[in-house]
Amino acid sequence: MHLNMSASDRPQKITFGEMREMGVRGLLIYCADYRCSHSIAISGDAWPDDARLSDIEARFLCQARGKRGSDEWLR
Repeated sequence: MHLNMSASDRPQKITFGEMREMGVRGLLIYCADYRCSHSIAISGDAWPDDARLSDIEARFLCQARGKRGSDEWLR
């Protein structure tokens, strides 16, 4: 089976609306560099229901490394 995705494509993640429907209101944002392990807990209330986690993850800037990119966990 062949998937039509380039190497730079990331999978689409859940929307904030879907997240809220499950009762999840917060996010744990981790630096994308596994060696860094810097993290922060934030509220997901600022984003509209149709925004996806995959749409915003590149916007995050690691305060420890000064680099962009993140991995997030719902809480």
